[in-house]
Amino acid sequence: MKTLVTGATGFLGAHIVRELLRDGAEVKVLVRTGANQRNLAGLDVDIAVGDLLDKESLARAIAGCDRLFHAAADYRLWLRNPAEMYAANVEGTGNILQAAADAGMAKVVYTSTVGTLGNRGDGTPGDEETPVSLADMVGDYKKSKYLAEQVAVDFARRGLPLVIVNPSTPVGPLDIKPTPTGKLIVDFVAGRMPAYLDTGLNIVSAAECARGHLLAAQKGRIGAKYVLGGEDLHLSQILTRLAEIASVPAPRWRLPYRPVLLAAHLNELLASFTGREPLIPLAGVQMAKKLMFFSSKRANMELGYVTSPAYHPLEQAVAWFRENGYLK
Repeated sequence: MKTLVTGATGFLGAHIVRELLRDGAEVKVLVRTGANQRNLAGLDVDIAVGDLLDKESLARAIAGCDRLFHAAADYRLWLRNPAEMYAANVEGTGNILQAAADAGMAKVVYTSTVGTLGNRGDGTPGDEETPVSLADMVGDYKKSKYLAEQVAVDFARRGLPLVIVNPSTPVGPLDIKPTPTGKLIVDFVAGRMPAYLDTGLNIVSAAECARGHLLAAQKGRIGAKYVLGGEDLHLSQILTRLAEIASVPAPRWRLPYRPVLLAAHLNELLASFTGREPLIPLAGVQMAKKLMFFSSKRANMELGYVTSPAYHPLEQAVAWFRENGYLK
């Protein structure tokens, strides 16, 4: 069964490709012109050059494939022109799913995010059924992914054999950009993060999350959503574990929320003039107001999805960043 993967040059997509190859799948990847293909080096994959906004290139890429894993997304907490993110995440999702429908694809797995799900933010884990609306979305990334998920839901209702997965916060090797979470790890271990906000994340191994994608393709109910998460941890706990792993000082100061929020607003204003990414992204601070805890019970029960504690993927991430020159 030939499988097309979008976002394969990125962090989670690269892990999905590796899991597919381990399962003996024939893999084709959609790659934009000029994309950094470092995460594909040495892998036995077919490369289709194309773009989510180029419908003809998508039709060519999908030709001959039976399955699609759509993991590509523009994941940034700030950009000068948010329209670019909505084009990639919303319009691009519609384009690739339409191409899959036109080709009669046997199965599609769409990678969303827990950021599109409801979450009370008080430590009670959210899940696939927690009430939520577009008004609850903080920042353009979450808004664009929420709208893209609605596109995927609509395609499933119209007959596309599609399953939605909602990863939490993957960490581990191959985070080449790095992602905002990877940058947090690098900054803390490098001593550039002496203080922190009181927030919380659900940490999952990127490799185990990728395996959850394959389980969703094999066992997921059409139109259903599955949280692919791991361990709920306060940020102070994450930093304490990183300090132990990397043999660096433990976190020292917890910052009050309001002054950081004010600084983020000022940083964002400055960035609008300079075009340079703010040191304190406003969306990141606003997201930190809630504990982003989630339950993977549905995936555990229906897919047989299991994960290990967060210490191991954090350890793998630090080792990979060190080996690859992110930590001098």
